[in-house]
Amino acid sequence: MSGVLNIVSLLVLCSCVGLICCVKYTPDWASLDSRPLPSWYDESKIGIFIHWGVFSVPAFANEWFWYDWKTFKNPSVINFMKKNYPPDFTYADFAPKFTAEFYNPDEWTDIFRASGAKYVVLVSKHHEGFTNWPSKVSWNWNSMDVGPKRDLVGELAVAVKKKPGLHFGVYHSLFEFYNPLYLQDKANGFKSQDFVRDKTMPEMYELVKEYKPEIIWSDGDWEAKDTYWNSTEFIAWLYNESPVKDTVLVNDRWGSNTRCAHGGFWNCHDKYNPGVLQKHKWENAMTLDRGSWGYRRNSPLSSYLTMDEVVETIASTVSCGGNVLINIGPTHDGRVIPIFEERLRQMGQWLDVNGEAIYATKPWTHQNDTITSGVWYTSKKTVNGTDVYAIVLDWPKNNELTLGSPDVTADTVVHLVGYSGELSWMRGAKSGVVVQIPDIPFNKMPCQWAWVFKFSNLQF
Repeated sequence: MSGVLNIVSLLVLCSCVGLICCVKYTPDWASLDSRPLPSWYDESKIGIFIHWGVFSVPAFANEWFWYDWKTFKNPSVINFMKKNYPPDFTYADFAPKFTAEFYNPDEWTDIFRASGAKYVVLVSKHHEGFTNWPSKVSWNWNSMDVGPKRDLVGELAVAVKKKPGLHFGVYHSLFEFYNPLYLQDKANGFKSQDFVRDKTMPEMYELVKEYKPEIIWSDGDWEAKDTYWNSTEFIAWLYNESPVKDTVLVNDRWGSNTRCAHGGFWNCHDKYNPGVLQKHKWENAMTLDRGSWGYRRNSPLSSYLTMDEVVETIASTVSCGGNVLINIGPTHDGRVIPIFEERLRQMGQWLDVNGEAIYATKPWTHQNDTITSGVWYTSKKTVNGTDVYAIVLDWPKNNELTLGSPDVTADTVVHLVGYSGELSWMRGAKSGVVVQIPDIPFNKMPCQWAWVFKFSNLQF
Protein backbone atom coordinates (compact mmCIF):
# COMPACT_ATOMS: atom_id res chain seq x y z
CA MET A 1 0.00 0.00 0.00
CA SER A 2 2.81 2.42 0.85
CA GLY A 3 4.36 1.74 -2.56
CA VAL A 4 1.13 2.74 -4.28
CA LEU A 5 0.95 5.92 -2.21
CA ASN A 6 4.53 6.79 -3.14
CA ILE A 7 3.74 6.40 -6.83
CA VAL A 8 0.62 8.55 -6.49
CA SER A 9 2.60 11.19 -4.60
CA LEU A 10 5.25 11.22 -7.32
CA LEU A 11 2.64 11.64 -10.05
CA VAL A 12 1.03 14.52 -8.17
CA LEU A 13 4.41 16.19 -7.70
CA CYS A 14 5.28 15.80 -11.37
CA SER A 15 1.90 17.22 -12.34
CA CYS A 16 2.55 20.26 -10.17
CA VAL A 17 5.85 21.09 -11.85
CA GLY A 18 4.70 20.40 -15.40
CA LEU A 19 6.35 16.96 -15.62
CA ILE A 20 9.77 18.60 -15.40
CA CYS A 21 10.99 16.10 -12.80
CA CYS A 22 9.80 13.03 -14.71
CA VAL A 23 11.24 13.56 -18.20
CA LYS A 24 14.71 12.75 -19.45
CA TYR A 25 15.71 15.39 -21.98
CA THR A 26 18.06 14.54 -24.82
CA PRO A 27 20.68 16.97 -26.22
CA ASP A 28 18.65 18.15 -29.21
CA TRP A 29 16.37 21.13 -29.62
CA ALA A 30 13.24 19.10 -30.26
CA SER A 31 13.56 17.55 -26.81
CA LEU A 32 14.88 20.61 -24.96
CA ASP A 33 12.25 22.93 -26.42
CA SER A 34 9.52 20.60 -25.18
CA ARG A 35 10.40 21.25 -21.55
CA PRO A 36 7.72 23.33 -19.78
CA LEU A 37 8.93 26.59 -18.28
CA PRO A 38 8.98 26.53 -14.47
CA SER A 39 5.93 28.53 -13.45
CA TRP A 40 7.80 30.92 -11.17
CA TYR A 41 9.30 32.75 -14.14
CA ASP A 42 6.09 33.65 -15.97
CA GLU A 43 4.45 34.66 -12.70
CA SER A 44 7.37 36.94 -11.77
CA LYS A 45 7.12 39.29 -14.78
CA ILE A 46 9.89 41.64 -13.63
CA GLY A 47 13.61 41.11 -13.07
CA ILE A 48 16.71 43.25 -12.51
CA PHE A 49 19.72 42.98 -14.84
CA ILE A 50 23.14 44.10 -13.52
CA HIS A 51 25.98 44.98 -15.90
CA TRP A 52 29.04 45.35 -13.70
CA GLY A 53 32.69 44.66 -14.34
CA VAL A 54 36.02 46.14 -15.39
CA PHE A 55 34.19 48.32 -17.95
CA SER A 56 32.65 50.14 -14.96
CA VAL A 57 36.04 51.80 -14.36
CA PRO A 58 36.28 54.07 -17.42
CA ALA A 59 32.47 54.42 -17.32
CA PHE A 60 32.36 56.49 -20.46
CA ALA A 61 30.34 55.40 -23.54
CA ASN A 62 29.00 51.87 -23.91
CA GLU A 63 31.01 49.13 -22.23
CA TRP A 64 31.71 47.42 -25.55
CA PHE A 65 34.07 50.12 -26.76
CA TRP A 66 36.51 49.58 -23.94
CA TYR A 67 37.58 46.09 -24.91
CA ASP A 68 39.67 47.47 -27.78
CA TRP A 69 38.98 51.13 -28.57
CA LYS A 70 41.38 51.07 -31.53
CA THR A 71 39.55 48.19 -33.20
CA PHE A 72 36.10 49.61 -32.56
CA LYS A 73 37.31 53.02 -33.77
CA ASN A 74 34.87 54.98 -31.69
CA PRO A 75 36.12 58.59 -32.00
CA SER A 76 34.93 59.77 -28.58
CA VAL A 77 36.59 56.81 -26.85
CA ILE A 78 39.84 57.18 -28.81
CA ASN A 79 40.01 60.89 -27.97
CA PHE A 80 39.20 60.15 -24.32
CA MET A 81 42.02 57.60 -24.11
CA LYS A 82 44.55 59.83 -25.85
CA LYS A 83 43.71 62.69 -23.51
CA ASN A 84 43.69 60.76 -20.23
CA TYR A 85 45.92 57.68 -20.59
CA PRO A 86 49.40 56.85 -21.90
CA PRO A 87 49.76 55.27 -25.39
CA ASP A 88 50.63 51.82 -24.05
CA PHE A 89 47.60 51.64 -21.70
CA THR A 90 45.50 48.51 -22.24
CA TYR A 91 42.05 47.42 -21.14
CA ALA A 92 43.60 45.04 -18.62
CA ASP A 93 45.15 48.03 -16.85
CA PHE A 94 41.66 49.11 -15.77
CA ALA A 95 41.17 45.93 -13.72
CA PRO A 96 43.08 46.97 -10.55
CA LYS A 97 40.81 50.03 -10.36
CA PHE A 98 37.69 47.86 -10.29
CA THR A 99 37.72 48.01 -6.51
CA ALA A 100 34.12 47.44 -5.32
CA GLU A 101 34.93 48.85 -1.87
CA PHE A 102 31.34 50.03 -1.36
CA TYR A 103 29.76 46.84 -2.66
CA ASN A 104 27.15 45.71 -0.15
CA PRO A 105 25.06 42.91 -1.65
CA ASP A 106 22.50 43.09 1.16
CA GLU A 107 21.89 46.78 0.41
CA TRP A 108 21.60 46.01 -3.30
CA THR A 109 19.11 43.26 -2.58
CA ASP A 110 17.02 45.56 -0.39
CA ILE A 111 16.73 47.94 -3.35
CA PHE A 112 15.84 45.12 -5.74
CA ARG A 113 13.18 43.77 -3.43
CA ALA A 114 11.75 47.25 -2.90
CA SER A 115 11.51 47.62 -6.69
CA GLY A 116 8.96 44.83 -6.91
CA ALA A 117 11.25 42.69 -9.06
CA LYS A 118 11.12 38.94 -8.51
CA TYR A 119 14.45 37.87 -9.95
CA VAL A 120 17.99 39.23 -10.32
CA VAL A 121 20.46 38.46 -13.14
CA LEU A 122 24.10 39.46 -12.56
CA VAL A 123 26.72 39.61 -15.29
CA SER A 124 29.17 36.92 -14.24
CA LYS A 125 31.40 37.40 -17.29
CA HIS A 126 31.11 39.79 -20.22
CA HIS A 127 32.79 39.54 -23.63
CA GLU A 128 36.27 40.51 -22.38
CA GLY A 129 36.47 37.36 -20.24
CA PHE A 130 36.87 38.87 -16.75
CA THR A 131 34.94 36.65 -14.34
CA ASN A 132 33.18 38.16 -11.32
CA TRP A 133 33.87 34.99 -9.38
CA PRO A 134 37.15 33.10 -8.70
CA SER A 135 36.89 30.86 -11.74
CA LYS A 136 39.43 28.06 -11.93
CA VAL A 137 39.82 28.61 -15.68
CA SER A 138 40.30 32.40 -15.60
CA TRP A 139 43.62 32.68 -13.78
CA ASN A 140 44.57 36.22 -12.79
CA TRP A 141 41.60 37.60 -14.73
CA ASN A 142 38.88 37.32 -12.11
CA SER A 143 37.48 39.36 -9.24
CA MET A 144 39.36 37.42 -6.57
CA ASP A 145 42.82 37.73 -8.11
CA VAL A 146 42.51 41.28 -9.45
CA GLY A 147 40.57 44.36 -8.37
CA PRO A 148 37.90 43.66 -5.74
CA LYS A 149 39.61 40.54 -4.31
CA ARG A 150 36.08 39.24 -3.63
CA ASP A 151 33.64 36.69 -4.98
CA LEU A 152 31.10 39.15 -6.36
CA VAL A 153 28.77 36.50 -7.79
CA GLY A 154 28.81 34.40 -4.64
CA GLU A 155 28.09 37.30 -2.30
CA LEU A 156 25.09 38.47 -4.32
CA ALA A 157 23.78 34.91 -4.68
CA VAL A 158 23.73 34.55 -0.89
CA ALA A 159 22.06 37.94 -0.38
CA VAL A 160 19.35 37.36 -2.99
CA LYS A 161 18.52 33.85 -1.80
CA LYS A 162 17.99 35.15 1.75
CA LYS A 163 15.05 37.23 0.53
CA PRO A 164 11.80 35.27 0.15
CA GLY A 165 10.33 35.56 -3.32
CA LEU A 166 13.57 36.57 -5.07
CA HIS A 167 15.32 34.29 -7.57
CA PHE A 168 18.98 34.49 -8.57
CA GLY A 169 20.36 34.19 -12.09
CA VAL A 170 23.58 34.84 -13.99
CA TYR A 171 24.47 36.28 -17.37
CA HIS A 172 27.45 34.60 -19.06
CA SER A 173 29.17 35.38 -22.36
CA LEU A 174 30.01 32.29 -24.39
CA PHE A 175 32.85 33.95 -26.26
CA GLU A 176 35.71 36.33 -25.41
CA PHE A 177 36.89 38.92 -27.90
CA TYR A 178 40.62 38.39 -27.56
CA ASN A 179 41.12 35.01 -25.93
CA PRO A 180 43.87 33.26 -27.98
CA LEU A 181 42.06 29.92 -27.82
CA TYR A 182 38.89 31.48 -29.18
CA LEU A 183 40.74 33.32 -31.95
CA GLN A 184 42.47 30.08 -32.88
CA ASP A 185 39.16 28.23 -33.13
CA LYS A 186 37.69 31.09 -35.16
CA ALA A 187 40.66 31.16 -37.55
CA ASN A 188 40.10 27.53 -38.54
CA GLY A 189 36.39 28.01 -39.09
CA PHE A 190 35.34 26.69 -35.68
CA LYS A 191 36.32 23.16 -36.69
CA SER A 192 38.11 22.76 -33.36
CA GLN A 193 36.55 23.44 -29.96
CA ASP A 194 39.58 24.10 -27.77
CA PHE A 195 38.09 27.29 -26.33
CA VAL A 196 34.75 25.66 -25.57
CA ARG A 197 36.39 22.62 -23.98
CA ASP A 198 38.95 24.51 -21.88
CA LYS A 199 37.14 27.76 -21.04
CA THR A 200 33.44 28.21 -21.82
CA MET A 201 32.01 24.93 -20.59
CA PRO A 202 34.15 24.61 -17.44
CA GLU A 203 32.96 28.10 -16.45
CA MET A 204 29.31 27.22 -17.05
CA TYR A 205 29.48 24.08 -14.95
CA GLU A 206 31.33 25.98 -12.21
CA LEU A 207 28.63 28.64 -12.06
CA VAL A 208 25.79 26.16 -11.81
CA LYS A 209 27.39 23.82 -9.29
CA GLU A 210 28.76 26.57 -7.07
CA TYR A 211 25.98 29.18 -7.09
CA LYS A 212 22.86 27.28 -8.25
CA PRO A 213 21.38 30.08 -10.40
CA GLU A 214 17.81 29.62 -11.62
CA ILE A 215 18.42 31.54 -14.82
CA ILE A 216 21.34 31.06 -17.21
CA TRP A 217 21.24 34.14 -19.43
CA SER A 218 23.59 33.27 -22.27
CA ASP A 219 25.11 35.78 -24.69
CA GLY A 220 28.05 36.17 -27.08
CA ASP A 221 26.60 33.53 -29.36
CA TRP A 222 26.46 35.19 -32.76
CA GLU A 223 29.76 34.17 -34.40
CA ALA A 224 29.28 30.40 -34.27
CA LYS A 225 26.42 27.92 -34.35
CA ASP A 226 25.19 26.05 -31.30
CA THR A 227 27.09 22.92 -32.35
CA TYR A 228 30.40 24.71 -31.76
CA TRP A 229 29.31 25.83 -28.30
CA ASN A 230 28.03 22.35 -27.28
CA SER A 231 24.90 24.18 -26.19
CA THR A 232 22.43 21.32 -26.31
CA GLU A 233 24.73 19.03 -24.30
CA PHE A 234 25.05 21.63 -21.55
CA ILE A 235 21.33 22.43 -21.45
CA ALA A 236 20.44 18.71 -21.34
CA TRP A 237 22.72 18.35 -18.30
CA LEU A 238 21.14 21.48 -16.81
CA TYR A 239 17.63 20.06 -17.18
CA ASN A 240 18.44 16.46 -16.22
CA GLU A 241 21.20 16.42 -13.63
CA SER A 242 22.11 19.87 -12.35
CA PRO A 243 21.29 20.96 -8.78
CA VAL A 244 18.66 23.36 -10.21
CA LYS A 245 17.20 21.01 -12.83
CA ASP A 246 13.56 21.51 -11.78
CA THR A 247 13.57 25.31 -11.47
CA VAL A 248 16.21 26.61 -13.91
CA LEU A 249 15.51 28.45 -17.17
CA VAL A 250 17.65 29.46 -20.14
CA ASN A 251 17.20 32.08 -22.83
CA ASP A 252 17.70 31.69 -26.60
CA ARG A 253 21.27 32.94 -27.15
CA TRP A 254 23.08 29.62 -27.62
CA GLY A 255 24.39 29.98 -31.17
CA SER A 256 24.06 32.11 -34.27
CA ASN A 257 21.12 29.92 -35.34
CA THR A 258 19.09 29.84 -32.10
CA ARG A 259 17.80 33.36 -31.36
CA CYS A 260 14.01 33.60 -31.45
CA ALA A 261 13.98 29.90 -32.34
CA HIS A 262 15.24 27.70 -29.50
CA GLY A 263 15.64 27.84 -25.73
CA GLY A 264 13.39 28.43 -22.75
CA PHE A 265 12.33 32.08 -23.00
CA TRP A 266 13.35 34.19 -25.99
CA ASN A 267 15.24 37.51 -25.93
CA CYS A 268 15.59 37.71 -29.74
CA HIS A 269 17.55 40.98 -29.60
CA ASP A 270 18.37 43.65 -27.03
CA LYS A 271 15.37 45.74 -25.96
CA TYR A 272 13.03 43.39 -27.80
CA ASN A 273 9.46 44.67 -27.36
CA PRO A 274 7.30 43.66 -30.35
CA GLY A 275 4.12 45.38 -29.14
CA VAL A 276 1.92 42.46 -30.20
CA LEU A 277 1.12 39.16 -28.53
CA GLN A 278 3.78 36.47 -28.98
CA LYS A 279 3.12 32.73 -29.06
CA HIS A 280 6.35 31.88 -27.20
CA LYS A 281 7.40 33.19 -23.79
CA TRP A 282 9.78 36.10 -24.24
CA GLU A 283 11.69 38.72 -22.30
CA ASN A 284 12.37 42.39 -22.89
CA ALA A 285 15.91 43.06 -21.65
CA MET A 286 16.13 46.87 -21.54
CA THR A 287 18.13 49.64 -19.90
CA LEU A 288 17.23 52.51 -17.58
CA ASP A 289 20.08 54.47 -19.18
CA ARG A 290 19.12 54.72 -22.86
CA GLY A 291 22.76 54.95 -23.95
CA SER A 292 24.51 52.11 -22.17
CA TRP A 293 24.19 48.80 -20.36
CA GLY A 294 26.99 49.76 -17.96
CA TYR A 295 27.40 52.79 -15.71
CA ARG A 296 28.32 56.04 -17.50
CA ARG A 297 29.81 58.90 -15.54
CA ASN A 298 28.77 61.42 -18.19
CA SER A 299 25.10 60.44 -18.60
CA PRO A 300 22.77 63.47 -18.45
CA LEU A 301 19.39 63.21 -16.73
CA SER A 302 17.67 63.09 -20.12
CA SER A 303 19.42 59.78 -20.79
CA TYR A 304 17.44 57.98 -18.09
CA LEU A 305 13.94 56.67 -18.61
CA THR A 306 11.22 58.54 -16.78
CA MET A 307 8.80 56.62 -14.58
CA ASP A 308 6.09 57.12 -17.18
CA GLU A 309 8.34 55.36 -19.68
CA VAL A 310 9.20 52.59 -17.23
CA VAL A 311 5.53 51.87 -16.50
CA GLU A 312 4.65 51.98 -20.20
CA THR A 313 7.41 49.44 -20.88
CA ILE A 314 6.13 47.15 -18.14
CA ALA A 315 2.53 47.42 -19.33
CA SER A 316 3.26 46.89 -23.03
CA THR A 317 5.60 43.97 -22.34
CA VAL A 318 3.42 42.06 -19.88
CA SER A 319 0.30 42.65 -21.97
CA CYS A 320 1.99 40.88 -24.90
CA GLY A 321 3.13 37.92 -22.81
CA GLY A 322 6.66 39.02 -21.94
CA ASN A 323 8.79 39.59 -18.86
CA VAL A 324 10.76 42.81 -18.33
CA LEU A 325 14.45 42.59 -17.36
CA ILE A 326 15.40 46.10 -16.25
CA ASN A 327 19.12 46.86 -16.40
CA ILE A 328 21.24 49.02 -14.13
CA GLY A 329 24.99 49.60 -14.12
CA PRO A 330 26.71 49.99 -10.73
CA THR A 331 29.89 52.03 -10.32
CA HIS A 332 33.41 50.58 -10.18
CA ASP A 333 33.36 50.94 -6.38
CA GLY A 334 30.07 49.08 -6.00
CA ARG A 335 27.39 51.76 -5.69
CA VAL A 336 23.91 51.81 -7.20
CA ILE A 337 23.70 55.47 -8.13
CA PRO A 338 20.73 57.52 -6.84
CA ILE A 339 18.92 57.84 -10.19
CA PHE A 340 18.84 54.04 -10.57
CA GLU A 341 17.75 53.55 -6.98
CA GLU A 342 15.05 56.21 -7.31
CA ARG A 343 13.59 54.65 -10.46
CA LEU A 344 13.58 51.18 -8.91
CA ARG A 345 11.92 52.34 -5.70
CA GLN A 346 9.35 54.34 -7.69
CA MET A 347 8.61 51.22 -9.70
CA GLY A 348 8.07 49.37 -6.44
CA GLN A 349 5.65 52.05 -5.26
CA TRP A 350 3.62 51.64 -8.45
CA LEU A 351 3.64 47.86 -8.17
CA ASP A 352 2.63 47.99 -4.49
CA VAL A 353 -0.67 49.44 -5.71
CA ASN A 354 -1.03 47.86 -9.14
CA GLY A 355 0.87 44.60 -8.88
CA GLU A 356 -2.28 42.51 -9.20
CA ALA A 357 -2.49 43.69 -12.83
CA ILE A 358 1.07 42.50 -13.49
CA TYR A 359 2.17 39.50 -11.41
CA ALA A 360 0.83 36.08 -12.43
CA THR A 361 -1.37 37.62 -15.13
CA LYS A 362 -2.02 36.32 -18.63
CA PRO A 363 -2.50 38.19 -21.89
CA TRP A 364 -6.14 39.02 -22.58
CA THR A 365 -8.09 38.75 -25.85
CA HIS A 366 -7.01 42.32 -26.61
CA GLN A 367 -3.62 43.87 -25.86
CA ASN A 368 -4.59 47.44 -26.82
CA ASP A 369 -7.96 49.12 -26.66
CA THR A 370 -9.92 49.47 -29.89
CA ILE A 371 -10.90 53.10 -29.23
CA THR A 372 -8.57 54.76 -26.73
CA SER A 373 -4.80 54.81 -27.25
CA GLY A 374 -2.36 54.33 -24.38
CA VAL A 375 -4.28 51.43 -22.83
CA TRP A 376 -2.80 47.96 -22.28
CA TYR A 377 -4.75 44.95 -21.04
CA THR A 378 -3.88 41.97 -18.82
CA SER A 379 -6.11 39.34 -17.26
CA LYS A 380 -6.24 36.93 -14.34
CA LYS A 381 -8.45 33.94 -13.64
CA THR A 382 -10.33 33.94 -10.35
CA VAL A 383 -12.74 31.53 -8.65
CA ASN A 384 -15.58 33.59 -10.14
CA GLY A 385 -14.26 33.88 -13.68
CA THR A 386 -11.70 36.22 -15.24
CA ASP A 387 -10.79 39.74 -14.17
CA VAL A 388 -9.52 42.11 -16.84
CA TYR A 389 -7.16 44.98 -16.10
CA ALA A 390 -6.95 48.09 -18.26
CA ILE A 391 -3.63 49.84 -17.63
CA VAL A 392 -4.31 53.45 -18.64
CA LEU A 393 -1.17 55.50 -19.26
CA ASP A 394 -2.86 58.93 -19.33
CA TRP A 395 -5.55 60.13 -16.96
CA PRO A 396 -8.89 60.29 -18.81
CA LYS A 397 -10.12 63.74 -19.80
CA ASN A 398 -13.15 64.99 -17.89
CA ASN A 399 -12.86 61.93 -15.64
CA GLU A 400 -14.48 59.70 -18.28
CA LEU A 401 -12.70 56.59 -19.51
CA THR A 402 -14.06 55.36 -22.85
CA LEU A 403 -12.98 51.84 -23.83
CA GLY A 404 -14.01 49.83 -26.84
CA SER A 405 -12.66 46.37 -25.94
CA PRO A 406 -14.56 45.33 -22.75
CA ASP A 407 -17.92 43.71 -23.47
CA VAL A 408 -19.92 44.59 -20.37
CA THR A 409 -22.90 42.80 -18.84
CA ALA A 410 -25.49 43.83 -16.28
CA ASP A 411 -23.26 42.26 -13.62
CA THR A 412 -20.02 44.01 -14.62
CA VAL A 413 -18.19 45.69 -11.75
CA VAL A 414 -15.44 48.30 -12.28
CA HIS A 415 -12.84 49.39 -9.74
CA LEU A 416 -9.92 51.80 -9.88
CA VAL A 417 -7.20 49.67 -8.31
CA GLY A 418 -6.03 51.25 -5.06
CA TYR A 419 -9.19 53.34 -4.63
CA SER A 420 -12.09 52.11 -2.53
CA GLY A 421 -15.57 51.73 -3.94
CA GLU A 422 -17.10 50.72 -7.24
CA LEU A 423 -17.13 53.07 -10.22
CA SER A 424 -20.29 53.76 -12.19
CA TRP A 425 -20.37 53.03 -15.90
CA MET A 426 -22.63 52.97 -18.92
CA ARG A 427 -22.48 51.21 -22.25
CA GLY A 428 -20.71 52.96 -25.07
CA ALA A 429 -22.67 54.45 -27.97
CA LYS A 430 -22.08 51.39 -30.14
CA SER A 431 -20.05 49.04 -27.98
CA GLY A 432 -17.62 49.03 -25.10
CA VAL A 433 -18.01 51.04 -21.95
CA VAL A 434 -17.73 54.55 -20.54
CA VAL A 435 -16.48 54.61 -16.95
CA GLN A 436 -17.35 57.65 -14.81
CA ILE A 437 -14.56 58.46 -12.38
CA PRO A 438 -15.45 60.55 -9.32
CA ASP A 439 -13.44 63.58 -8.33
CA ILE A 440 -10.61 62.08 -6.28
CA PRO A 441 -8.70 64.26 -3.82
CA PHE A 442 -4.99 64.41 -4.43
CA ASN A 443 -4.21 62.56 -1.21
CA LYS A 444 -6.59 59.75 -2.20
CA MET A 445 -5.14 59.20 -5.67
CA PRO A 446 -3.77 55.63 -5.68
CA CYS A 447 -0.61 56.36 -7.70
CA GLN A 448 1.24 59.01 -9.69
CA TRP A 449 1.78 57.41 -13.08
CA ALA A 450 -0.41 54.90 -14.97
CA TRP A 451 -3.76 53.88 -13.48
CA VAL A 452 -5.35 50.44 -13.50
CA PHE A 453 -9.07 49.85 -13.95
CA LYS A 454 -10.27 46.37 -13.00
CA PHE A 455 -13.28 44.83 -14.75
CA SER A 456 -15.10 41.84 -13.27
CA ASN A 457 -17.97 39.89 -14.83
CA LEU A 458 -17.37 40.85 -18.43
CA GLN A 459 -18.95 38.99 -21.34
CA PHE A 460 -16.60 36.43 -22.94
